[in-house]
Amino acid sequence: MTQDRRIRLGLILHGVGRTWDDWRHPARNVRASTDFGLYRRQAQLAEQGKFDFLFVADSLSVNEKSSPHYLNRFEPLTILSALAAVTDHIGLVGTLSVSYTEPFNVARQFASLDHISGGRAGWNVVTSWLSDTAANFGKTSHPAHNERYRIAAEHLDVVQGLWDSWEDDALVGDKDTGVFVDPAKLHRLDHTGQYFRVRGPLNIGRSSQGQPVIFQAGASEDGRDFAARHAEAVFCAPQTIEEARLYYADLRERARRLQREAGLPLILPGIAPITGLTEEEAEASYQELAALTSLDTGLGFLSRSFNDHDFRQYDLDGPFPEVEHIGNESNQSSSRRILQRVQDGNLTIRQIALELATPRGDFTGTPAQVADALQNWFETGAADGFVIFEPLPGQLELFVKHVVPILQERGLFHSDYEHNTFRENLDVPFPVNRYTNAAAQTG
Repeated sequence: MTQDRRIRLGLILHGVGRTWDDWRHPARNVRASTDFGLYRRQAQLAEQGKFDFLFVADSLSVNEKSSPHYLNRFEPLTILSALAAVTDHIGLVGTLSVSYTEPFNVARQFASLDHISGGRAGWNVVTSWLSDTAANFGKTSHPAHNERYRIAAEHLDVVQGLWDSWEDDALVGDKDTGVFVDPAKLHRLDHTGQYFRVRGPLNIGRSSQGQPVIFQAGASEDGRDFAARHAEAVFCAPQTIEEARLYYADLRERARRLQREAGLPLILPGIAPITGLTEEEAEASYQELAALTSLDTGLGFLSRSFNDHDFRQYDLDGPFPEVEHIGNESNQSSSRRILQRVQDGNLTIRQIALELATPRGDFTGTPAQVADALQNWFETGAADGFVIFEPLPGQLELFVKHVVPILQERGLFHSDYEHNTFRENLDVPFPVNRYTNAAAQTG
């Protein structure tokens, strides 16, 4: 990585919205999560604003408690492949779970996206934690939390091994001699591990960026260890700058102990900035968003963090129930943050639910105020960049037209794409093919 550090920006594509109530906004299309035209416009607007990447989240099960976006949405690699055809530079990051996928298929799918896009693919490696996901894949039980990360480590190792099946110059294509591929540079993986047996080779070569960029989004102890060892970028969800700084320092220290290259992994908190040309406009937009929310939204966030546990069975104004054991087997990072907040504020279910439903954060204000907050987080050890949610229709356009130019004027954000591949634009090292590297070392 170079020493020219700058803010990285990603846009999460969230259709009808992030919460349980966003879809009720008058300007929202209730079918937005399956509206390719909307995603095309958002992708092209983000590329106009020189965003580094688009990000598509995912899960593998839904029920009556799921938020509207997750009830009815595109599969990540499908929509990203379509968006690759209508964009030229922006990275394309898709979420795919290791818990219910086979490494060969995953390697092939992301390698295909990488070629379709000209080297712009990224894989957000996650483990599925909603327990009813198992039933969608013919399983009777869900792996325990610590086992999910053991599966993830082996799964990722196999996928990256398959991506290296072809050395970068394996495709000869010599029509005179009739040699299409150099067999000495096409390699079988022959992996036999605890969870997977995969022969290889993969039936598609490496792209111009070598391999897709590896993202990760866990924040539990196991998740942090996994990210420090394997991720090139981490999508996280701190609620305050103090929490973000602690997370940043902890993850970087874990990576340093593993002798990772300085600056890796990139740490990218998710934020939902609300911009107005005046403070009054920004406040009016925040109040517009807050008016959409309900207790149901907060209870939805709360329930999802505890494996869809039903909190309505309790007195909403009584003491918070003992549910730590549920959180330990679901989304540990989110559940533990909530439990800590409940303990610190002695909050009831109703109080924490309403707090979850209407967070304000640091990123509401005029373009200059939002840029100030981004700069403060970036320069004080809280973030290397941000993954942005569009909280209200029109906010992405305001951010691109008014916040991005300020960041560029301050020298904090690039004015144009400088390279052809996602990996180069992120300033993440090119992964040398393992077989080429081994041959060079023995030669």
